[in-house]
Amino acid sequence: MKKILFLIIICQFSCKGQEYCPEGTNLLPMYGQIKKCKEQLDSDKKFIAESEKHFGDEKKASKFYVSKGWEYFYKNENEISMKRFNQAWLLDETNPEIYWGFGNLLGKKGEFEKSIKYFEKSIEIDPKNAKVYESISISYGQIFYKTKNIKYLDLTIENLKKAVKIEPENGRAFAQLASSYSYFVQKDSLRKYIKITDRIDPNLINPKIREIAKK
Repeated sequence: MKKILFLIIICQFSCKGQEYCPEGTNLLPMYGQIKKCKEQLDSDKKFIAESEKHFGDEKKASKFYVSKGWEYFYKNENEISMKRFNQAWLLDETNPEIYWGFGNLLGKKGEFEKSIKYFEKSIEIDPKNAKVYESISISYGQIFYKTKNIKYLDLTIENLKKAVKIEPENGRAFAQLASSYSYFVQKDSLRKYIKITDRIDPNLINPKIREIAKK
């Protein structure tokens, strides 16, 4: 009985000495910004050192893992994609595509409000990527559909205009602008953006939007 009690006491002391390691953090953007345990931090240091040795520097390594993040994103393997974007972030926090990737992955999950801050961070680092403005406009558009709050429609349009200013031949963004203006009573802007889109690619305009423009 004394031996059993002694073993229980030893176990209690040893268990208290073990550091808790949070699980699943690699499935959250920036690892959820959750404090990691020593084992995880040591693993991160090893990964960074090995990546630097293999690619020459951390920025090159980060670009590689971003490319893998997109590869899995388009394969709809979202958990692996998130892991790769997190590895890229671990290597270079200044890479704007990482935050764009985080935002798109959250958008896929329908977490549009959460996606906004990552798109904004990407734009803060690189304000010349038209596709990020398209992505953030989609999130604002989805929030508008859900809330019917006009300010989100205004933000959708604002960001699409920034996208087409950077890429004047971006038919997809012009088509989205046309769709956004279909919610207004005044149809002049709707017709304007349909006309611009048709010049680039008439297949991009939804027939329902054309019908609204005729009313």
